[in-house]
Amino acid sequence: MELPACPVETTLMLIGDKWKVLILRDLMDGTKRFGELKKSIGTVSQKVLTAQLRDMEEKGLLTRKVYAEVPPRVEYTLTETGYSLKPVLDAMGTWGADYQAKNG
Repeated sequence: MELPACPVETTLMLIGDKWKVLILRDLMDGTKRFGELKKSIGTVSQKVLTAQLRDMEEKGLLTRKVYAEVPPRVEYTLTETGYSLKPVLDAMGTWGADYQAKNG
């Protein structure tokens, strides 16, 4: 994968999607199953959530573990690279809270 010259553009390439940021937010607390992610994120379709999770797995932000059970159980966990985005999400949360306080 060729990365953009601009570091901000690289970050946006990895997480510049509403769903990816929400997936990261939810996985910061630890491993989650697909159904838990779908429920906490809300309006995302199963197809879109699956595509976002696969893309994030390909880019090394999370791991996917499938258990040989019926029905199959799939769990998602952030990698070290995924967890390294915590300061970015924390800053977004702080900024969003300040904005809400001033404009809400």
